[in-house]
Formats: sequence, C-alpha cells, structure tokens
Amino acid sequence: MNTSFDPKKHPHRRYNPLLDEWVLVSPQRANRPWQGQRERTAEEDRPAYDPDCYLCSGNIRANGNRNPEYKGTYVFNNDFGALLNKEVDFSEEYSGFYTLLPERGINRVVCFSEDHSLTLPEMSVEQVKNVVDVWQEQFNELAVLDHINYIQIFENKGSIMGCSNPHPHGQIWAQSSIPGMVQKTQNQLKSYFEKNKRTLLQDYLQQEIKAGERMVTENEHFAALVPFWASWPYETMIISKQKRENIAAFSEDEKKSFAAILKNLTTMYDNLFETSFPYSAGIHQSPTDGKEHPEWHFHMHFYPPLLRSAEIKKFMVGYEMLAEPQRDITPEQSTAILRSLPTIHYKKK
Repeated sequence: MNTSFDPKKHPHRRYNPLLDEWVLVSPQRANRPWQGQRERTAEEDRPAYDPDCYLCSGNIRANGNRNPEYKGTYVFNNDFGALLNKEVDFSEEYSGFYTLLPERGINRVVCFSEDHSLTLPEMSVEQVKNVVDVWQEQFNELAVLDHINYIQIFENKGSIMGCSNPHPHGQIWAQSSIPGMVQKTQNQLKSYFEKNKRTLLQDYLQQEIKAGERMVTENEHFAALVPFWASWPYETMIISKQKRENIAAFSEDEKKSFAAILKNLTTMYDNLFETSFPYSAGIHQSPTDGKEHPEWHFHMHFYPPLLRSAEIKKFMVGYEMLAEPQRDITPEQSTAILRSLPTIHYKKK
C-alpha cells in the first residue's frame, strides 16, 4: 500500500520559474547527525576605526590612494576591479569550442558607513536609506553610459562568503553584456509577461501574500519571503509590491520602506544564531541596454550559507554541483523560524 505524499516528510522537487530550474527538497534529512566541518565564528567586537583597514575614512588603500575623511557613504572605483573600462580592438575570430568576446565595464566599491564596526542590521533606518540613495544615484549615473548594459549591485558579508574586508561595504559591477544568470531570468520573465501581460513576480507575490506561509516580513512597499523554490537553508527574496523595473523608479517613500525592510530582515538573520550572519545578496533589475523591459520586476536575493548554527554551513557540493540544488529543511520550516525572530538586534537586548 502506497503512503500518501506529504511535502513536510517526503522528498520532492520544486520548480524555480525565475531560472527554469528544479530544486530537490529532502525534509527527512533535516535531523541527520553532523560530524563535518564547523566554521570559526568571526570576532564581532570591531573598533569604530581601524588604522589598518583600507576602507576606513582617511586611510591609505592598497594602491596608495588615500580615502577622504568621509562620513556616511563613500564610493570609489575598485582598485583591483574584475573589469576594465577600456575599449579594445577586436578583429580576430574566436568561434566554435573557443568562442570568446571582450568584456568592458566599471567596478565600484560602496562603503556603507565610516564606522568600521557596523553592518546593515546595526545601522539606523536613516543610515540604510543613505545606502539605498547611493545605489539609486549610482544606477542613474551608470545607466546612461552607452557601453553599460547591466548593473549588478551586491554585497558579500562575512569571511565565509569570501569578503576580504569586514568594513561595511558592497560592490557595483556595471558591464557591457547581460550576465548569464540575469539573461536566464530575463528570458523567463519575458515569456511570462508576453503570455499574461503581467510580471511573473506580480502574480507570484500576490499568491504568496494570500498563502502567508512563506512570508517573513513586509511593509507598505516591499515584502520579504522565503521563495517556494529556495535552495539555500535560509534564502530569502525581497520583492517590490508595486511593479518597478529598477531602483531608479523608487520614490522617497519607497526608498525608506526598502531601507526599513533591509534592516528588519538582516536583523532577523543576525538574531537567528546571535552572530553577524553572513550572506551574499544582490539586486536583480532591468538591463540598461536602451530597450523596453516591461517584463522586469525589482527583487533582491539573499543567499546565506549557515545551516544549523553559526558554526555549521550548507555546502553546495557533490550532487548540487553535478545534478541540481538540494536542501533539507523546507522553505516553510525556515520561514517559520525566521518569522519568529525579533527585529530588535540581539546586541541591543
């Protein structure tokens, strides 16, 4: 006799409509014993100013340039950027198995605060709003350049995510091509929009708000949820409630709401294991290629690696690298855990 399927107990696959991919969910493995690697937790008591930090106000960076005595946010071109803003002659043909194309772009670093000890959840909403203002300003400045067709705003937080400097900062990579993952998302969004005359995330968010079980937090203009297809244990996504193609369209009220939900969500993350919670996070928004993009709907992804504690991370290896993403704890379970957490930072209890 067959057992009735229960998504809380039985392995199953979930479809990710943004990438046209599947995720294997294995809830029966959530309680397996762990004898693998435990990460060292980073020292959190950092000074407000570190004389050896390349990003602190007034300090000399690795290339010899000196930072100004800035207060609040500070933006500069990355001294060791992955892209070069130089046009090159390209006449030789590279095709077949050896196809390549030159890539041109601009890499910038955005310091969130002059205070070396802070992270986004420990900043005030007003301070986070200043960061959002800079993201919008940078987008507007870079979007008008003829050779820039996509702008990726992101943050790597924590040494476990490869962040080489603990000073609060993020990056902006603006480039001449639309990156592969963004192109896959655009293809999915465009296909859905052409068929339904609404954005995919408009309809998805409407259903998630109605269902409620994967909603983490929301305010007037934004919602933060664990996607139905999430692959990382505590993965979340922030979606604008109104259709906005990119951050340039945000009003002052929307920027304040965005700052507030960023602070609340990242505070919940920190409160989960009472540690400075690591993640990679980034904004997905419409390309700047001069074309119309009614299919796009602003959203921001958070991919945190921690699994059961501040010392145990989720590894994407083996099956995940060779087959497809896999998770143990269900998105609904991680939502319930995150939603139960306070939005007052544990250091301020």
